[in-house]
Amino acid sequence: MTNTAITTRFTQHPVRTDLLDRLHQLRTSYLTTLSPHTRRAYNRDLRDFADFLGEEDPTRALRRLIERGQGEANSLTLQYKAHLIEEKKTPATINRRLSSLRSAVKLARMGGFIPWSLDIPGVKSRPYRNTRGPGRQGFQRIMRKLHESDRPRDIRDRAIIRMLYDLALRRGELAELTIENVDLNDGQLSILGKGELERELVALPEETARALSDWIELRGDEPGPLFFNYDRRSVDRRLTYDGIYKIVLTVAARAGIKTRPHGFRHTAITEALELTNGNLAAVRDFSRHKSYEVLRFYDDNRQDRGGEVAKLVAKAASV
Repeated sequence: MTNTAITTRFTQHPVRTDLLDRLHQLRTSYLTTLSPHTRRAYNRDLRDFADFLGEEDPTRALRRLIERGQGEANSLTLQYKAHLIEEKKTPATINRRLSSLRSAVKLARMGGFIPWSLDIPGVKSRPYRNTRGPGRQGFQRIMRKLHESDRPRDIRDRAIIRMLYDLALRRGELAELTIENVDLNDGQLSILGKGELERELVALPEETARALSDWIELRGDEPGPLFFNYDRRSVDRRLTYDGIYKIVLTVAARAGIKTRPHGFRHTAITEALELTNGNLAAVRDFSRHKSYEVLRFYDDNRQDRGGEVAKLVAKAASV
């Protein structure tokens, strides 16, 4: 069924303004309980579903989903899942968007609007298939390229890349930083971790602090975002989540490397496991993962146990 057919089918009934208002209020209250990064991802996912229905407002899209009852809601969600697969979205993206939709429906159930939940599962995926990132040598090549120039952008980008790698920061953690979160005297940085509502302190290695100091000397110590963009057309100069992504792609390409911001975190964690001889407890403190299971994927990939076994099997059967 095309998007047009879906939209036509779901515009047969007038929108109940009172239901929209109550849903909007419920969503607003729920969003305040989420971290800024989670809130952005949740809103982005629901906007995508609204676009699928031809709606501009995610709340109206949610209203259309729940007013039709559980059977038709599951049917529509299944169509949305098929649409995401046809668009060749990654399993991680598909599962996150379906999860956000299930959360929105669950919220409606908790608010007393409906007595049911969505039953559509995600797609099978293999988590953390590639945990190596650009590697230590790739990181060094990128930094050497950035050190060839002392342009303001390169000084800024050196600090950004060092923080992504040295501290294994996530893009969202980096984007929300302000200069007030940096304490160069005590060598500390205050970050808001993924899914967290309270900040935590992390130590700044000497190399990271030096790169940050160079940037702050250029930036100035006025309050506000730690990193800003150089786009004169931008009203808000804060360097955004997407802006960091574009910077990483650009500086990596200058060094002949293809990677993304999370690639530096992958490399840093893999390096940490290598340098600590697989000390999961220590690296978990460094990476700030909530579960050891994720780190075990990193450790397995680092040691390539499957590859080593394959060599043994092949050698034993050699003639």
